[in-house]
Amino acid sequence: MARAMFEYTKTVLKKVSFDTALFCKEVQKATQRLLPYEIEELRIFIQSLVRQNPELNQCLIYLKH
Repeated sequence: MARAMFEYTKTVLKKVSFDTALFCKEVQKATQRLLPYEIEELRIFIQSLVRQNPELNQCLIYLKH
């Protein structure tokens, strides 16, 4: 079940990557519902999105410990 949530989160983040504010909000929600190792995987995934959309870089702050 948890893995399904991780995949769902990635799908949502891809779809909202056009809007930085919405993207940041979804990242915040993801940190509350994902497991710690999934958050690390999410950080890697988001960094790949940031290469395509540099404005999303500000949302990485929500993934800091």
